[in-house]
Amino acid sequence: MGRRNKAYSKDLHQQAYDRLTGMQAFGESKKEATAHGEEKDKIYSFNTYKSYWKHTKYFIKYIKENHPECTTLKSAKKYVNEWLQVRVDQGLSAWTVQLEAKAMGKLYGISPDDENYFKPPKRNREDIKRSRGDRVRDRHFSKTNNDELIKFCRGTGLRRKELQELRGKDLVSREQIETEISQLESVPVEQRAPSVIKRLEMLQDARMFPEGWFIHVRNGKGGRERLSPIIGKNAEQIIERIAGTPAEEKVWQHVHNSADIHGYRGDYATAIYKAHAREIKDIPYDRVNRGTGKRYQSQVYTCRKDEAGKKLDKAAMLICSKALGHNRISVVADNYIRGL
Repeated sequence: MGRRNKAYSKDLHQQAYDRLTGMQAFGESKKEATAHGEEKDKIYSFNTYKSYWKHTKYFIKYIKENHPECTTLKSAKKYVNEWLQVRVDQGLSAWTVQLEAKAMGKLYGISPDDENYFKPPKRNREDIKRSRGDRVRDRHFSKTNNDELIKFCRGTGLRRKELQELRGKDLVSREQIETEISQLESVPVEQRAPSVIKRLEMLQDARMFPEGWFIHVRNGKGGRERLSPIIGKNAEQIIERIAGTPAEEKVWQHVHNSADIHGYRGDYATAIYKAHAREIKDIPYDRVNRGTGKRYQSQVYTCRKDEAGKKLDKAAMLICSKALGHNRISVVADNYIRGL
């Protein structure tokens, strides 16, 4: 027998949900899919999926309130740019609007280079509202009472979620790292599983740092693992706190909601960059521009936008990005390194 109610159909919410959940490819290799041109219709990170779904629901709500005649995703598509412009007019940050544009692009298969892709406002450093001077929330946060937390954050560079999930077992010494590297390197290259190769690369990254103790971030942004060095004058205090926490217990039972975690992470990044950066004048002119014939410094990063003209050491930026858990050095320049 057929379905009883043939007039039944999924509402917009269910259609969008089915569309995004059908793209889930958690644990699969995005790099490999990109190489084969198959990444367009997949979402590889649970956090990315969660963000896209959150903002897609805002879009669905807008359609229901302003264009109730649209009952399918296909019919609602023509209002995507209208909604995004409304979001701009509401004063949302360029970061949020760009994220929403990406969510719509994923939902409808619209590529950034498509002529119909919404062109969100540019993201400039001076527009960043967080971690810039005193905020209203700062009135509810005592730096004196939270002194240990602040020192801990500035010495480890952890994100809020990483801090909340940190456990006693996540303290790792350089000796432990070198021992595991030796064990993994003893396995013939052709016999190493992809997971072993990935683990070995992470461990070898620790050799970029002179510090003797690290925090093992098991599930960072995008599910990435990393080893973040414990730095600064309060390193011993930080190590003692983690070492004194039972293996499976959380190091921080509570992280104050008003703590400027991103700001402390910026302090951590800047300290690491300064510790490893060379003077720009000392970086060799090692390449020749084919067009002009002039030599240039391939290891020098030139900032853009509001930081235009500032030059940074790419090698130090890479070290900094590894400690923070990012893949692109431009993220370090745009969001973390300060006061240089």
